[in-house]
Amino acid sequence: MIAMASNGTMWWQKWGNAAQIAAALVAAIGFAAVLLQFNELRHNNRATSARQVYLGYLDLEFRYPEFTAPDYDAIKAGNQATRLRYESFVSYLLYACEESLTAFAGLKEWQNSCEGDVSAHLPFLCEKSVQEPGFLKTYSDKTQSFVKAAMAAAGVTPPDCKLRKT
Repeated sequence: MIAMASNGTMWWQKWGNAAQIAAALVAAIGFAAVLLQFNELRHNNRATSARQVYLGYLDLEFRYPEFTAPDYDAIKAGNQATRLRYESFVSYLLYACEESLTAFAGLKEWQNSCEGDVSAHLPFLCEKSVQEPGFLKTYSDKTQSFVKAAMAAAGVTPPDCKLRKT
């Protein structure tokens, strides 16, 4: 005779419900693990991309050392091609910082690196913001705030847009 539970159900029927619940829990844990893995992959891809963009900026520094520590008055007085190259150089710097600050939000060394790189270009960014108010709006709110905070800390304000002497 096959054993029956006290309520008239077979033993496997009672344990079958427990097995279904256990299978559902295992499936939920597996789904959560997949989501965590996707999140980690996305983070790693973002970090790799940010590093590549920043390396591209460093390559530009080697190709155009005159823009790394610029004589902004000489660049303004120069020809249009030089001014456009410089504007592109600074735009790429801002893009590299935007990517780095987003990918490495918790790492202060990336913020310090960007602050150091951007500081030499604050007079240009100040003048550009006055002449073309939409220029900085092409970057994220975080980058806009970053640039504005750097200008305020350095005392770079319109209309003269000069670095404060320390």
